[in-house]
Amino acid sequence: MVSRPHGYKLVDRVIEDPKRRERILEEARELMRIELNEGLAADVVNIAHGVYSPLEGFLVQEDYIHVLYDMRLSNDIPWTIPIVLDVDPEEIAGVKEGDYVALSFRGRIIAIMRVEEIYGWDKKEYCEKVYKTCSIEHPGVFKTMRRKELLIGGPIDLLNDIPEPFEKYRLWPKETRVLFQAKGWRRIAGFQTRNVPHLGHEYVQKATLTFVDGLFINPLVGWKKPGDFKDEVIVKAYEVLIRNYYPRDSVVFSVLRMEMHYGGPREAVHHAIVRKNFGCTHFIVGRDHAGVGNFYGPYEAWELFKEFPDLEITPLFIREAFYCRKCGGMVNEKICPHDERYRYRISGTKLREMIRERRSIPEYIIRPEVAEVVFSFDNPFVE
Repeated sequence: MVSRPHGYKLVDRVIEDPKRRERILEEARELMRIELNEGLAADVVNIAHGVYSPLEGFLVQEDYIHVLYDMRLSNDIPWTIPIVLDVDPEEIAGVKEGDYVALSFRGRIIAIMRVEEIYGWDKKEYCEKVYKTCSIEHPGVFKTMRRKELLIGGPIDLLNDIPEPFEKYRLWPKETRVLFQAKGWRRIAGFQTRNVPHLGHEYVQKATLTFVDGLFINPLVGWKKPGDFKDEVIVKAYEVLIRNYYPRDSVVFSVLRMEMHYGGPREAVHHAIVRKNFGCTHFIVGRDHAGVGNFYGPYEAWELFKEFPDLEITPLFIREAFYCRKCGGMVNEKICPHDERYRYRISGTKLREMIRERRSIPEYIIRPEVAEVVFSFDNPFVE
């Protein structure tokens, strides 16, 4: 049985009736317009389609403060990453609380928003609470400190989806819930990724598949920091991996357009909530989940999950996998008795270095079909 949506109701803020949509679009053309970047446009779409249930719009101040300090909404529902819309004062000159504004992306109106509240925010405080650092070496901090001065909160109504280059792999929560039930899956594990799959990822996914009915592989596409893999590389790599090495009836692959925050433990919980809305009953929490550099401990996210007994999605804490020459395969510390002499740990940094230098990658690190995909790109990394 699929999980209940977070907050018990799957939000739907999509205006689907054609006549109503046209009428609202016509009215929206007369409204003050706020142009969104790709990340904010994706947030609007995710709110509307229930990915961020129970949110019906961008956070008002009371919810913002509760999330920042308590990691819960004002109604006590767990929520760890503030979903906020930042604006400059001149963008909303003359707009009052209670007014409607149009939200546009690349010049096209995608939604309307009722402005419930306009308020200021302390970006340094945000960084200290969400990222546990104010170092601009942290990509989330770097980006946050360049955001605009005011926040506006209120519900949105979606009029147009944003373009999705990977449309055939885009599924919304109401679709995955129907799909999982049609497959007869009762236990569904979500897997979050922003990387090309190596044998360590495959080990974790297949170990999980031994005790659940289905695996939902759901990579993030959208803004990532320089040095991360490009979206198309990740998607193509998973295409060949699933085609050649996974039982087709046990895996659903879908992309999610959502920016990485690199928020470590807080973002790990956020990722679990999102997959709960897709219908997952379990969520795989890996080593240094959503981390970056040395800002978080390798298993710090595991500890934070203990603070949310009411999350209603089961976190799966699966230890880092490595290749053991003596065992002759991928293992972890719980099942391998051999010392470090025999162990090869798959480092993302080392893997990227091998790819940049166009060196041959051993098959105990990455499948040859995946390596072929990666090397087919002149530069597989975000610049």
